[in-house]
Amino acid sequence: MSIRFLGLAVPGLALVLASLAGAAAHEIAGNRFFPATLAIDDPGVNDELAVPTIAMTKSGDEPPVKELDFSGEYSKRVTEAFAIAVAPAWTRLYAPGGPTGTGASGFQNLETTFKYRFYKDPVHELIMSVGLSVEWGGSGASGVGAEKFSVYTPTFFFGKGFGDLPDTAWLARPIALTGVVGYSIPGSARTLTFDPDTGDTDIELHPQFVKWGLSLQYSMPYLKSAVYDFALPDFVNRLIPIVEASFQTPVANFAGTGLRTTGSTSISTTCSPPRSASRSSAAPSLPQNRSEGQPCATSQSRQFLWCCFPSASAPRTRTPSSIMLTRASAIP
Repeated sequence: MSIRFLGLAVPGLALVLASLAGAAAHEIAGNRFFPATLAIDDPGVNDELAVPTIAMTKSGDEPPVKELDFSGEYSKRVTEAFAIAVAPAWTRLYAPGGPTGTGASGFQNLETTFKYRFYKDPVHELIMSVGLSVEWGGSGASGVGAEKFSVYTPTFFFGKGFGDLPDTAWLARPIALTGVVGYSIPGSARTLTFDPDTGDTDIELHPQFVKWGLSLQYSMPYLKSAVYDFALPDFVNRLIPIVEASFQTPVANFAGTGLRTTGSTSISTTCSPPRSASRSSAAPSLPQNRSEGQPCATSQSRQFLWCCFPSASAPRTRTPSSIMLTRASAIP
C-alpha cells in the first residue's frame, strides 16, 4: 500500500496582545501564560462560555456549496482539574447543497468533551491534560450531514514553555508550544444502503482518524518580565505571536490505497474590553489545498464564567483577560 502525505500549508499567524492585570486566563504555569487558540484546543481547564462562533465556508465540490455555521461551547469545571464542555452547532447549507439540492438547515450532532488536567509543573512551565470528546449520533439533522452513529475521540493535550532553557539560549525562553493528538473512532464501521429498485447495496465506510495540531508562540510579555527588558514600546511588549494549524489523517477503515492528510490554518483576531472576563476572536481559515474548499471566515466570543459568577470555582492564580486590536489579542 502506498502512503502519501500532503505537505503542510504555511500556517497562519495570530498576534496576541498580553498584559498581566487580573482577570481570566486559559492556563498559567509558573511565569507562563498559555492564551486561548482558535485552530486547536488549549490544554487548560476552565469555566467558559464561547458563543457565538460563526464560520462561513465553501466546499471544494463543483459547483461549490456555501455553508454557514453557528456554534458555541459551555465548559464548567467539576473540580479544579476536571471540566465538562457541551458544544452545539447549527448549520445552513445553501443551494445546491442539501439532500434535494435546494439547501438545508438544522443542528449538527451535539458534542460533549470531558477534560482532565493530570500534570502541571510551574518550574518547567509544563501542562498536560487528557480528554474524551463524544459526538452523539442521531442528535442532529441528517440533511446537514449529521450522522446517525456516535464518534468517540480520546485526546491528549499539552503545553510547554521554554523558560527553563540554559543561559546560552536565553532568546528562546519566551517560546511556548501547545498541541493536541486525538484518535477519532466511529461507533459504526460502515453504513449499508439498499436500493429496492435496482437491488444494489451501497457500502459507506466510516474511517478512523488521527487528529492533531500545534501552536507555536513567542511571548513578548515573558521576554520583558522573565528574560530581558529591551525597553521596547508598550504595544510590542504585549504581543504574543502565534502560529497554529490543525490536521487529520485517516488511518483505518477507509477506501483508497493511500493516506491523505487534510487540515487548515488560521489568522486570528481577538478583542475584549480592558479588565473584562471576555474575549472575541475572528480568523480566516485557510484550507490545505483547493480540493478541501476555499478560505473561510470565523469569529468567536468567549466569556470566562468564574468572573461573571463568583460561585463558580475560580482559579487561584493571577490570570489575564484580553483586549483585541487588528490581528491581535490583548490581555490587560
